[in-house]
Amino acid sequence: QVQLVESGGGSVQAGGSLRLSCAASEYASSTYRIAWFRQAPGKEREGVVSFGGDGRTKYADSVKGRFTVSHDNAKNILNLQMNSLKPEDTATYYCAARHKAFDGLPSFSAFNYWGRGTQVTVSS
Repeated sequence: QVQLVESGGGSVQAGGSLRLSCAASEYASSTYRIAWFRQAPGKEREGVVSFGGDGRTKYADSVKGRFTVSHDNAKNILNLQMNSLKPEDTATYYCAARHKAFDGLPSFSAFNYWGRGTQVTVSS
């Protein structure tokens, strides 16, 4: 079972940057796909980026060119660098994992391991 802990949230003005981190226990890029999701108040949860360590990284259209995911193999941490932040990026960001046996499914489906989330607030 994978345990996930997010960190790095905070408040920033529009145009600024934040870096989120997801520390994963027992995570192996060959076994699990990790994703970042976000949920704003009153809105549905949406996928931000899905990372499998196999070159198949999927970004939501709303963050392409602004967000970049990277994996620190030594520390088993998945980082999300968020640049050019907009007020509409304000949300609670969650790290999630699913076994690669589900890789035939859509990029943001069937994630069954979740962190507790970290808040990101972008002011205009």
